[in-house]
Amino acid sequence: MDDSVAREDAVRIPAGAIELDGDLHLPPHPLGMVVFAHGSGSSRHSPRNRQVAAVLQQAGAATLLMDLLTPEEEQADLRTGHLRFDIGLLARRLVAAVDWVAGQPWDAGAAIGLFGASTGAGAALVAAATRPEPVRAVVSRGGRPDLAGQALERVRAPTLLIVGGDDPTVVELNRDALGGLRAEKRLVVVPGASHLFEEPGKLAEVARLATAWFVEHLGAPGWRRVPGEG
Repeated sequence: MDDSVAREDAVRIPAGAIELDGDLHLPPHPLGMVVFAHGSGSSRHSPRNRQVAAVLQQAGAATLLMDLLTPEEEQADLRTGHLRFDIGLLARRLVAAVDWVAGQPWDAGAAIGLFGASTGAGAALVAAATRPEPVRAVVSRGGRPDLAGQALERVRAPTLLIVGGDDPTVVELNRDALGGLRAEKRLVVVPGASHLFEEPGKLAEVARLATAWFVEHLGAPGWRRVPGEG
């Protein structure tokens, strides 16, 4: 294998009695790993998360886009919608992914960031509270950080909450959650953006904000260039 180019691998992540599918992007010299937790009714194939991941990859980050549910669970959830709001279950599986990343030989102690969308943001914050040492930064896109409940107070990782200005209910939920966080924190409301940031240029703004946050807080030497800046 050529160690001078980035690897793109399909991986299987053990999580208790099951395994979860993931797509790994690994640069030759990883400068930090960002694990993506998808939102309600979505998967590792989410085009929005993949767009953000591509910008992070340009900045030199390793990324892991993963499913938090098995294919069978996803089918059941399409009918009932109950698993996407099971934050305890999703967080346990995200913790398993953090442990898996931290145990890989190519990780070498690199800092881990979590990017959560919708209900995945609640799971990301619970996972950050559960694994404070490896998880060094969290970003939420249109997320439900309020679903993390009392775990918010135990989060040590600097946390960025990004919400669309045209999503008023979720804006208020994020303002409430911001008050529960004791770590370094910031709320950014993107004007003219709806819940999914589908308007022209709005998801690109999310990617820029997220990349800048991870660059600042993961602290990997040499990881300082943010695409579109400078």
